[in-house]
Amino acid sequence: MAPEPLGQTKKKLVLFDVDDTLTPARGPVSPEILELLKELRKKVAIGFVGGSDLRKISEQLEAIGDQKVVDMFDYGFAENGLTGYKLGQVLQSQSFIKHVGEKEYKTLVNFILHYLADMEVPIKRGTFVEFRNGMINVSPIGRNATAQERNEFELYDKEHGLRAQFVKVLKEKFAEYDLT
Repeated sequence: MAPEPLGQTKKKLVLFDVDDTLTPARGPVSPEILELLKELRKKVAIGFVGGSDLRKISEQLEAIGDQKVVDMFDYGFAENGLTGYKLGQVLQSQSFIKHVGEKEYKTLVNFILHYLADMEVPIKRGTFVEFRNGMINVSPIGRNATAQERNEFELYDKEHGLRAQFVKVLKEKFAEYDLT
């Protein structure tokens, strides 16, 4: 799907979420979806939006074929839109560390790791804090958990409210950081 210039023929932009829309959560794209996108791109500009960084989104959307994901779409927005691409070129982006400062970031991460170490959860799998350019991703059970383990934790958390309580604590303790 080579990029075509956005001009008079492409006045509309259709954006797709990656996980659970274009692909199963953290899974690969199907050949049928790729073909559908290729045909749609002939009529309108298309883009992807995802919470993961570009590397992880690329793993999902480049699963079939050899074309780079930023060349398959007119627009791409990774890290919840904080890192953007237009026709394969990176757009200006924001940095979470620049926003809060290195010292404050380290204080936040240290607090998170201590809090998670004491949190009683059914399993722990590793990579509890993942830095992304515009945000940090925190997982009480670890980013290395399987999809099944994540699903089970989601049910556990609905009953116990661990993440909601954790967010409340973070917002109170780090109010000056303007966390969302």
